[in-house]
Amino acid sequence: MSKKPGRRLLGQNRMLWLLDALERDPGRDQLIEALTRRVRALPLGRVRDVLHGTWLGHPVHPMAIHLPLGSWMSAAVLDLKPGRSRQADLLVALGLTGAVPAAATGLADWAELHREQQRVGLIHAWANTAAVGLYGASLVMRLSGKGAKGRVLGYLGLTAVGVGGLLGGHLAYRQAAGVNHAEEVPHVVSDGWHRVGGVDEFPAGEAVRCVVDDVPVLVVREAGGEVHALAERCSHLAGPLSEGTVADGCVQCPWHGSVFRLSDGWNVTGPATAPQPSFDTRVVDGHVEIRLPTETVPETPYAGDVFAATSTDGHRPRR
Repeated sequence: MSKKPGRRLLGQNRMLWLLDALERDPGRDQLIEALTRRVRALPLGRVRDVLHGTWLGHPVHPMAIHLPLGSWMSAAVLDLKPGRSRQADLLVALGLTGAVPAAATGLADWAELHREQQRVGLIHAWANTAAVGLYGASLVMRLSGKGAKGRVLGYLGLTAVGVGGLLGGHLAYRQAAGVNHAEEVPHVVSDGWHRVGGVDEFPAGEAVRCVVDDVPVLVVREAGGEVHALAERCSHLAGPLSEGTVADGCVQCPWHGSVFRLSDGWNVTGPATAPQPSFDTRVVDGHVEIRLPTETVPETPYAGDVFAATSTDGHRPRR
């Protein structure tokens, strides 16, 4: 018996089926495109990298949501007690205040995602916006002496937060938004030197894609002869760095504009929050060879300054 198009597979989790359908639904794509252009056009400068979490090494948004979520959940517990709780009122207000940076960081990240991720992220944002509206109305009711209505609105707001959290979890753990897409490289490439080609195969200043142990590698030879090698798939969303622009000792991802330093893979600007795995290089008998470094002591620039961040464990983990 043939299966009709769009019908849910037998035994498939209904929630995942609905979420997968949400990823494929193009009905809101025009709105998403318009919002994406507006967010990207905002004159944020270096603040954009602060919102992404380039300085932190991973997205800020998951950390920023703890204040509103914790405040509202605590208020819900206090609301179980009879009578008005001024502490609950304060926690609701604190959660509304904390929702501002959480929304700002989430919006900055959302504008740099794949379309399927943006479709889920838009509903995630709508759910959280509904939660903010409900908690705002709850606070008004509480302050005007209508505590019972305020509590009901608060619990409805917490329900909306739960829906938003479900969608946020799907974004992070099913769609891999915000994760490091180059993390597996040190665990896949085998130890030792790997020959990737003759020197003449790497024109000076051009990005060349090679493959080592099924892992794409970006190789760039400078005019002076120095050779650099990085993992070729961008840590942000696996964009092809070999198709990007090489300039001023850096390579820029063609998909979302993250810039990485060729000498060590450091993410100079976001949206990438993780550096690219880099390789040691050498030239032997006219051939370029690369290997994973045995020790790593990265230099970590922040806000225009440079400070040394020494690894507590210089040895990379093994698979």
